[in-house]
Amino acid sequence: MRSDIIIIGGGIIGLATSYNILKRYPKKTITILEKESDLCLHQSKHNSGVLHSGIYYKPNSLKSINCRKGKRLIEAFCARENIPYKICGKLIVAVEKKELPVLYNLFQRGKENSINCEIIERSRILELEPYCAGIKAIHIPETGIVDFNIVGKHLAKIIINHGHKILTDTKVLNLTETPSQVYVETTKGTFHSKFLINCAGLYSDRFSKIAAKIVPFRGEYFKLKPGVETFCNSLIYPVPNPQFPFLGVHFTRNIYGTVKCGPNAVLALSREGYYRTTIDLRDAIESLSYPGFLILASKYWYNGLQEIFRSLSKTAFTKTLQRLIPAITSEDLIPTTAGVRAQVITPDGQMVDDFLFHETNRTIHVINAPSPGATASLNIGKSITEKLILHRL
Repeated sequence: MRSDIIIIGGGIIGLATSYNILKRYPKKTITILEKESDLCLHQSKHNSGVLHSGIYYKPNSLKSINCRKGKRLIEAFCARENIPYKICGKLIVAVEKKELPVLYNLFQRGKENSINCEIIERSRILELEPYCAGIKAIHIPETGIVDFNIVGKHLAKIIINHGHKILTDTKVLNLTETPSQVYVETTKGTFHSKFLINCAGLYSDRFSKIAAKIVPFRGEYFKLKPGVETFCNSLIYPVPNPQFPFLGVHFTRNIYGTVKCGPNAVLALSREGYYRTTIDLRDAIESLSYPGFLILASKYWYNGLQEIFRSLSKTAFTKTLQRLIPAITSEDLIPTTAGVRAQVITPDGQMVDDFLFHETNRTIHVINAPSPGATASLNIGKSITEKLILHRL
């Protein structure tokens, strides 16, 4: 029950971290503890599968740096492991003139982040996406798609083949840190190690004891029914609202040829609340009583109501999609699996917009790593491995 390093969480960030550690410290032993019966079942699986370019993120932020480097690492890893991926390109589309200032600001940010992108006119939009509305758009040829669940499973095989342990059905109950060890109480007994890395995703705040809390937001999707996938050739996104970390309802063709439409963003009453009817009393009470969430909700109550209405009304959801592809009808949309975003909110009601880490003498906690966390995962793991040097592992 002892190892040099324990990692909580068998999602793509936990696996990518283990993969980097075994390369840097080949003689160290690693144990990954995962509460589910399989790996990559939550945010690593319930996502759009986009290899993000990094255009949205502030230059020199952790998101920007890790996304750009992580994308290259994922592409190289997929090439080595024969994992299917595709560089398909992406449009961020302005439908109205009032959106143009934000579009131009986003384009400038892309240039500052050294991203291959250009402003295109209506005629070029139609060449790339014949069914797409819009007066101008940013075209980002380097954006890609992949199945991150498959990437995670390949990482797991490498980890196991190097002799390290991945224990499923092992839920962490409590952590105790001493000057020389970290003790981890689980449903399968107590483990201890010299160092611990918390990659627990939706539950990472509960192990870190920081003041900020994760509030889960469900992102609901539809998919285009067979026969109308041709409405979208690659990825079509709206101009985002700069006040929110969410990118707005968009169209995403995945690596298997299916086109997903979404997501919206509504409060989930469970950290694993993939359905409206899924309620966990502890999670719900924790979110609804948290001062940070109440402040945020009072500030953006109208936006929240719009998201709830779109969740309850397929007609409203369809109208949002029709801004980008007018030919879409509600009959073209089939409900599909939702995702849950682990969004950290500070006690004063601010959404944490960047990746967030917290360190003690013997732990590193990955607190906030939503999108583009999957794209950035291999570089996040590399960065954590470099931090271990400072901790004299």
